[in-house]
Amino acid sequence: MSEARAATEKLQAELHGLGVTSAYEIGDGATISVWIGLVVRYRHGFYRWQEGPVKRRHLGTDPLGCAMRVARRFQELQADIPLWWDDLARELRGVPVQDYP
Repeated sequence: MSEARAATEKLQAELHGLGVTSAYEIGDGATISVWIGLVVRYRHGFYRWQEGPVKRRHLGTDPLGCAMRVARRFQELQADIPLWWDDLARELRGVPVQDYP
């Protein structure tokens, strides 16, 4: 098992423990999709996530610390859906998704 796959599996387990059960591995062994527009990648020993057009980096290598920050941001995004989400959701899923965050 690669380092990236092991790191993403640990992160996914931590996210699940924090109540983010919709996260899934994309298929490259290093990327987890938490929500449309919120993805986490493990690269060069660090967890990095992208939130719409904004890229962020967790300064540690610990999956629990990253999971806590990503889970908190996931809840914030769902509570107050950002403007970029509608455009991205429409582009990825089509017009029928407009009413489903």
